[in-house]
Amino acid sequence: MITDQDPKVGEPAADRHWARLLDGYRRTRARVAARVGEQAAAQRTAALGHELALGAPAPIAAALFDPAAGPGAAAGERDGWVGPLWEVLAARQPWAVLARLPLPEPVRTLAAHTRVLLGEDLTDGREVSPGSAVPLVLLPWEQAGWEPAHRVTAYRADGAATSHFPLPDSREGLGPVRLPAPGPALPGAEQPATAALRGLCDWLDARCLRGTAPQAAALFAGTGAPHVETVAGYLPFATVYPALVRAGSGAGAYGRSGGAARGRLAVWRVLAAMADPAGRRSVAGVAALVARMRCFTWCESADEVWHLHLALEDPATGLAWAVSGSDYD
Repeated sequence: MITDQDPKVGEPAADRHWARLLDGYRRTRARVAARVGEQAAAQRTAALGHELALGAPAPIAAALFDPAAGPGAAAGERDGWVGPLWEVLAARQPWAVLARLPLPEPVRTLAAHTRVLLGEDLTDGREVSPGSAVPLVLLPWEQAGWEPAHRVTAYRADGAATSHFPLPDSREGLGPVRLPAPGPALPGAEQPATAALRGLCDWLDARCLRGTAPQAAALFAGTGAPHVETVAGYLPFATVYPALVRAGSGAGAYGRSGGAARGRLAVWRVLAAMADPAGRRSVAGVAALVARMRCFTWCESADEVWHLHLALEDPATGLAWAVSGSDYD
């Protein structure tokens, strides 16, 4: 008579394979973290974590982030190989699967916004990120400038393919413009939106002034010399949005993306701060700002692959922000 049975005997062979890999991941990560720290542990286990996030059954992949695994054994939101592990998992599983998994915060929120970027509408009453003013569905202007397949990195076992959105992406539609002198600088403390723009990624700078978008652009275009003629022009915000999201993900010439969902949340923080510097965030306020925003872009002679040159003007307040920078291979 059988009185006891090893529960692993009834597991499919594939599940046992993935469970052994997860156990190896946890033991290695915990050992390295205890010896030389979290950063080294994340790097040492990145490739194995990617394999698990990409191929393991969803419950096993989600267990990568389980803090109950013990000190140093669980992946954090920054862990990844060619992209964050949570984005690898979220890119291949619908929210109906992810919602049932015991994902910790902020991994759960980032996974949800990954699915939103891929076209899912999560506004059916399930609370994903309490208190957030970022909608759980893409608004029309968030959808218009790019195809769903290009919004999130496409992961493979041997790497990843990420669409890049420099701004401007070419000189098409732009023309020679003689820029005016910059408008007056704002007195007092820096606008929250300026700091949020500069914080999109580490190769950008941002400034704010009272005036028009071309006046703000003149702070950077042509090395900031007034009345310089440059190739420039206006764009709709829907065209600008993908480039801002990609920058907000932290992508650059020498670093991997921190995840498109992170970029979306960062851009919404920028827009919310522009719409209401006092910090009262609302979807309606951001939508109204986007509807009236004037967006101006320009080219620089040194531009290569990674660049962003953009001025954003809010006619309602008379303020304009310029954000500009390049990263080089």
